[in-house]
Amino acid sequence: MEKFIIQGGVPLKGEVTPGGNKNAALPILVACLLTDQPVVLRNVPQIRDVKDMRLLIESLGVEVADLGPDTWQVTAKQVRPADLDPDLCRRIRASILLAGPVTARWGGLKLPPPGGDVIGRRRVDTHILALRALGAEVNYERSFEFKASGLRGADILLDEASVTGTENAIMAAVLAKGVTTLHNAASEPHVQELCRMLTVLGAQIDGIGSNTLVIHGVETLHGGEFTIGSDYLEVISFVGAAAVTRGAVRIRNAGSQYLRMIRIVFNRLGVDWQEDGEDIFVPAEQRLQIEPDLGNAIPEIKTNIWPAFPTDLMSIAIAVATQARGSVLFHDWMYPSRMFFTDKLVSMGAQIVLCDPHRCIVTGPTRLYGEKVESPDIRAGMTLVLAALAADGTSTIRNVGQIDRGYALVDEKLRALGARIERMREQ
Repeated sequence: MEKFIIQGGVPLKGEVTPGGNKNAALPILVACLLTDQPVVLRNVPQIRDVKDMRLLIESLGVEVADLGPDTWQVTAKQVRPADLDPDLCRRIRASILLAGPVTARWGGLKLPPPGGDVIGRRRVDTHILALRALGAEVNYERSFEFKASGLRGADILLDEASVTGTENAIMAAVLAKGVTTLHNAASEPHVQELCRMLTVLGAQIDGIGSNTLVIHGVETLHGGEFTIGSDYLEVISFVGAAAVTRGAVRIRNAGSQYLRMIRIVFNRLGVDWQEDGEDIFVPAEQRLQIEPDLGNAIPEIKTNIWPAFPTDLMSIAIAVATQARGSVLFHDWMYPSRMFFTDKLVSMGAQIVLCDPHRCIVTGPTRLYGEKVESPDIRAGMTLVLAALAADGTSTIRNVGQIDRGYALVDEKLRALGARIERMREQ
């Protein structure tokens, strides 16, 4: 196990390039199983979750070759029946994404329950309902068993706008006979990238970016090349790091087309940036003043489905709010354990009232102090890094393997911006 030692109080300066979108890379990697032709993927993020997914598909007989530091060639010529490693499946929730493409192309799969961050119950019912609507038989008794003698297009209303549920349905539908219409589909950037990657391989998908997708099934897909876009969650993590340290940071290839609602929310916290072509620049001079609602009411920042503010950025926004003047209510209705990391910020000096598992009130600015804390999940772990960068004194963040699941070489990138951060192995 490794830990970060961070000496806070240093404004970040310079430029940084974010890695590829983790949440796009995972389904895109699995989507390569839909064709027997080679697929070249560029800007693959070298993070633990993606490497674990590579191990999973290789265990099925898929060949993955390294063509460069961030470029993989994936060839699913033959897939052999295999019992997937339950421990490996439990390490990433995205293992459930194997269900759609493997069932579509090979007629079935046995899959141990998926894992992932411990932020509350994360149902997979939407996946099952969608695949059954396409003609798959699904049974569950301590593990999932998917069977199909041939999938057929269907008119499907998803019971919730599940990101991975939408992705599984898309991947199953592209090889199904006939037309599939997905209503109430998720439309996050990573869902859009999966759709665009599949169209490169010959899929026919209409309505990309909307919540209604029309998929015309094809007999086969061919090979191709695709470049994964920047991870907007990492982009905003660096925006937050610049803001809480009063630093000036340029973020290369930031994908600003996906940041509009996020920018509105960060403006309410007194943080803004400048767009410069494909880059954004976060200046050192920030208001860091909470913008109240009409009548000087305490504002509420609430997560919702895309294009609203994403749940994965809630903890980053909370860290920024600790350094902004005023009070703000944060509400994440999606996951009942998302807020449980806030006690670690309180131990560092933050003024936060945890109202219930879904809501907290942050009042700032408060002076933060170095502390010894442990990363509970990817996003909360990165939030603790931001707090440590802003704090007086030295902080120790343990269990940084959680952070590594979503951020590649984050300590190296922060050091290049002037942060005093070191990675050390636990004794």
